[in-house]
Amino acid sequence: MTDVIILHGAWHQPAHYDDLSDELRSRGLRVAVPDLYELSLDDSTALVEDIAADADLAPLVLGHSFGGVTAATVRGTAGIVFLTAWLLDAGESPARLLAEVEQRDGAPPNGLALVPDAAGRLGVDPADARVNLYGDVDDKTAARAVELLRPEPASIFAASPARVAWRDVPSLYIAGSDDHAIPASLAARFAAHCDSSQTWQCSHSPFLSQTSAVADVVQQQLRTAHR
Repeated sequence: MTDVIILHGAWHQPAHYDDLSDELRSRGLRVAVPDLYELSLDDSTALVEDIAADADLAPLVLGHSFGGVTAATVRGTAGIVFLTAWLLDAGESPARLLAEVEQRDGAPPNGLALVPDAAGRLGVDPADARVNLYGDVDDKTAARAVELLRPEPASIFAASPARVAWRDVPSLYIAGSDDHAIPASLAARFAAHCDSSQTWQCSHSPFLSQTSAVADVVQQQLRTAHR
């Protein structure tokens, strides 16, 4: 049985969220952090929906970064927290939205420095990750987080949901004032889709820099959903 499902971002893996998972479990919540690596969006959605269907009460889903793409498609949840996350509508893709930003601004949006490997997958440059993913995270925690990153296929930017579920449940968007991984204009667009939004003074990974505060939000959203 599960109360909270955490969906990791691109380049990330479940181990990145150990601190948040431990904090939530210390509060008596049952947490699942499925590994979505190399799964299609449809397969990711099906996996998370199976976890939700097995819960005695509908669980809350927290999607971080690209994890928000899957979070937005999952049916049978009590609500969604989008944590510095992508939030797509049906037919949208990250590539399409980034292209719209580039067309509007006349220049590619600032983003992560990606390095292709021998297999053609894209990895995040470690020095860039330290600054743009974990800018407000302490050195020891950030070093571990950088070591855990893994390359992703370029096809992740083409992920596009055929249908979404975020309109059917309560949703909260948390943006980071110092988030350099998602263009500010897109974060504002995503936040406008949600029932409520907050802007925190943080970089892209508040689950590491403000773990207790994220747990507070999750716990409150879950309590509100199950009243």
